[in-house]
Amino acid sequence: MTIKAILTDIEGTTTDINFVHKVLFPYAYEHLPGYLRSHADDEAVQSILTEAREVLGQPEADLETLISAFLNWIEQDKKVTALKNLQGLIWVSGYENQDFTGHLYDDAYEYLQHWQQQGIDLYVFSSGSVKAQKLLFGHSDFGDLTPLFSGYYDTHIGHKREASAYRKIAEDIGLPATEILFLSDIVEELNAAREAGMATVLLARDEPVASDHLVVENFQQIALNA
Repeated sequence: MTIKAILTDIEGTTTDINFVHKVLFPYAYEHLPGYLRSHADDEAVQSILTEAREVLGQPEADLETLISAFLNWIEQDKKVTALKNLQGLIWVSGYENQDFTGHLYDDAYEYLQHWQQQGIDLYVFSSGSVKAQKLLFGHSDFGDLTPLFSGYYDTHIGHKREASAYRKIAEDIGLPATEILFLSDIVEELNAAREAGMATVLLARDEPVASDHLVVENFQQIALNA
């Protein structure tokens, strides 16, 4: 198996899931109403609100209705693209104000650097928006890591549990799927990537997991091109 590119998930893979659920999500939830009321006329926000109305099936929904919908989606951990894009905008101010930095496991930081220096192209595929991905890596615990990555993908390209998304990513990267390794902590995502032809590794950081995917505890245990 020759791996020329690595596609990695973020939450639970490069980043502690608690950072997302105990820092980022609560921050967005707390600041969302005020942010929307202050920025409702911004072009980027207008586009998000239009998309949210389509998801709700309420083309005439007013701002307060939309605020309630967004908060409800956060409470239910819904993978709604409009919500992900809005959260990304809200997190900009959090990162820029240094209210927090993007968590990264030490081994992820070390090996992402190592692989990139070996000439392996790195890509990200997360349910969080591309904007949110770049914010996390751009304001990480280890500084700006965005130069490490050759590209970012979110739910605009497809759902993470559907093989078609991984086929589209392989096509966009310009490599056969068999030369791409996907890293994730979610079996259903790995199943979809494998169906598309990618190599897969399951990150089980907290406790052992039985799986027909290769299982590792950290990036250090991932052997490439062996």
